[in-house]
Amino acid sequence: MTGRVEELRSIGQATRRPGGSKGVVLAGASGVGKTRLAQEVLAKAAAQGIATRWVVATASARGLPLGAFAGLLATAGDDPAEVLRHGVDSLLSRAGGGELMVAVDDAHLLDELSALLVHQLALHKAVTLVVTVRTGEPVADAVSALWKDGYLTRLDVPPLSEPDTAALLTAVLGGPVDSGSVARMSALTRGNALYLRHLVAGELEAGRLHMVGGVWRWSGDLAITPGLAELVEARMGRLSKRVRDVVDVLALGEPLDAGLLTRLAAASAVEEAETRGLVSVERDDRGLRTRLAHPLYGEVRRANIGTLRGRRLRGRIATALAETAAGNPDEMLRRAVLSLDSDLEPDPALLTAAAGYAVQLFDLLLAERVGRAAVAAGGGFQAQMTVVAALNGLCRYEEVEVELTALTALAGTDTERVRATVAQVHYLMWLVGRPAEATAALDTAEEKVREEAARMQLVAVRAYLEAGLGHPVRAAQAGATALAWPGLPDESATLASCGLVAALAALGRIDELGPAAATGRAAAARSPELAFLGVPLAGWQVHGLRLAGHLREALAVALECREAATEVAFAGELTNILVAEAELALGHLATAVHLLREARAGLTGAGNAGGFLYFCLLTTTRALALSGDLVAARRSLSELEAQQHPTLLVLQPELLLARAWFAAAEGAVSEAVALAHEAAEIAASRGQLAHEVLALHAAVCLGDGSVADRLADLATRVGGPRALAAAAQAAALAADDGDALLACSARLEQLGDLLAAADSAAQAAAAYARHDQIGPSKAAAARAHRLAQVCDGARTPALAAAARPLPLTAREREIVTMAAHGLSNREIADRLVVSVRTVEGHLYRAGAKLGASSRTELAALIHYD
Repeated sequence: MTGRVEELRSIGQATRRPGGSKGVVLAGASGVGKTRLAQEVLAKAAAQGIATRWVVATASARGLPLGAFAGLLATAGDDPAEVLRHGVDSLLSRAGGGELMVAVDDAHLLDELSALLVHQLALHKAVTLVVTVRTGEPVADAVSALWKDGYLTRLDVPPLSEPDTAALLTAVLGGPVDSGSVARMSALTRGNALYLRHLVAGELEAGRLHMVGGVWRWSGDLAITPGLAELVEARMGRLSKRVRDVVDVLALGEPLDAGLLTRLAAASAVEEAETRGLVSVERDDRGLRTRLAHPLYGEVRRANIGTLRGRRLRGRIATALAETAAGNPDEMLRRAVLSLDSDLEPDPALLTAAAGYAVQLFDLLLAERVGRAAVAAGGGFQAQMTVVAALNGLCRYEEVEVELTALTALAGTDTERVRATVAQVHYLMWLVGRPAEATAALDTAEEKVREEAARMQLVAVRAYLEAGLGHPVRAAQAGATALAWPGLPDESATLASCGLVAALAALGRIDELGPAAATGRAAAARSPELAFLGVPLAGWQVHGLRLAGHLREALAVALECREAATEVAFAGELTNILVAEAELALGHLATAVHLLREARAGLTGAGNAGGFLYFCLLTTTRALALSGDLVAARRSLSELEAQQHPTLLVLQPELLLARAWFAAAEGAVSEAVALAHEAAEIAASRGQLAHEVLALHAAVCLGDGSVADRLADLATRVGGPRALAAAAQAAALAADDGDALLACSARLEQLGDLLAAADSAAQAAAAYARHDQIGPSKAAAARAHRLAQVCDGARTPALAAAARPLPLTAREREIVTMAAHGLSNREIADRLVVSVRTVEGHLYRAGAKLGASSRTELAALIHYD
């Protein structure tokens, strides 16, 4: 009954109607779940002691009078009125004078006499009727009168929505399902529960629907099972040759302009197909567009079209598109794809242009396929460049190396040689993480080129390399220099913008971030080879906005990228990482963890995915640590350490902060503060001032007020609201000022940084308590608790102390917390760089203060098991 709560409520109202006839007609498409609803209603009635009868109408019984009621009635005679009276009496007598509920399934198949009997039953107050009919099918007048004359309430049962489909899949499979897989299944089945059941069963058996990292994923192409094919074919009905031609043309080429379709098939056949509900016609800005009425129609027909006939039809469609859709890039791409498996001669110019457009659409698998065909047809350097771009985006490392060799061999001009070098450097930088080789290749190319235009293209790629290696000043200078060059190619402008945006994010020059990102997005949209860099470009912008404290803007950019990049390879996974970073910054821990687990599962087998896996694990470790899930956080941190990306040294402060938050989750607060300071020092040494602010703010939230002066200085040099808010919180913490800390909490909440706001409120509670201001302390603690709950139960050292204030020093609480997590005295001593005797002394004093004589009792007192 997933997704049917509202329908059950409406049915309950209709079947409990006081006085007069009672019941409901459930109308809907085949497989939508009408029968299941009727069975549920009947079962509930039987559980309440009501007599029930289940009647199924079938096509085979339709030729027999009262055929649907065969086995329930023992009536005979020539007078229909008498037969009906005896039939009603017979059914009522079995109810023993009590209430009777009769369910009639597929009432559109009832013979006339059975339909009249159902109509007669509707007139009896003791009878409740539940009737199902299939929409679009003719029904007897006696059946349609049930709702038209007001005897029964008609309820149209809609298909399952995408969220309902997700809930149903989760319930059936026993675990969360990847959102991309849910979207594919929902779109393919159109919310038809019967189709969905067959689809899931078939894909499970084939192994394409499988669990990865705790998340169910559907990968690969659909293979229609015989059972599902039979259902779809039954719904389509018998196809005459004329109508079959219409359906098959659309199965191979939809959507098609209505006029073009009537050129490929008889107009009368197109009209018949529309009348039968096989074809839908919609108006858009280009006129009337035709497509099959259900996606599975095309899947079933494509599986049945012979090879030769399919090649002939694709050739006819492609030829017609060439004559009617000149200048339309979407139709050009469709024409190229159709031509690949047609009887037409390959056109290298068409295939090369189409492959480039496929890259722009982020459909990299298609770009690779069309690009390889273009190379085979003689498309030359440009076609090969498209293949390399597609494989770069798909993270197919070994194949990229091979294709790069072929690309270099095809380069015949200085411009082509520079483009080949750019592709090689990008591959070495991001896909295989060999920055020294990338730098050497770039240096060699710069020594060879003489033309200023070519040199500027290499400066553009250097901007991206320097940004990743943690040299933001050099990266910003190189990016700005390249972008200032008139006539810089879009590919180079995209790379320069990526480097510039990443550098500006680290430098804290937030006011320049938006314009630089917009320049890069525009260039990427026009760049066939590097269009996929639109996603990492958005990623650096989201990262910069998060560092600066523009958290809602970061989420908006991430969501916009997810909506726009639907076709890029691993689009769902990559953009989910961006959205998760923004959601975590806003304190939405559960949402972030869910998105990150989906992303991690989807990236299985993709290597480091150009650094995205590393970034995914950075965010995941932090989110799990803040959630208090130590087991999962430890596992994530271990994988993070193994997946460090050598070209992403700019994120080294983030790695140290992930370690810091994990240490804090274990209770090792002083170690966490030390790691935050180390992150700040590395960031400062590289000029990554925005990262330094983030690291020092983490230290403040962990209870360190010693960084107030440095943060006050950074607040004058780093753009965005975070630096100012962090400086204010540090100053308030150093002054042990509860009022100021509470004001900082409100300020941080307004910014959207609910986690920091919760910590600041918790610190205010502690400050008030130290000054014996019990009322304000309790109010601040309540605020901290409220904010923590909004953050899905976030757990930080400050929140733990506010939730359970104890008469312990900071060091005593730290050691007790670590002991509660199962660390031995020796392990605690090693982590804190103190002696075992010192640890034993702190535990003894803490136990004496709290009246606890064991680690178990201490753990219970601070809410740890």
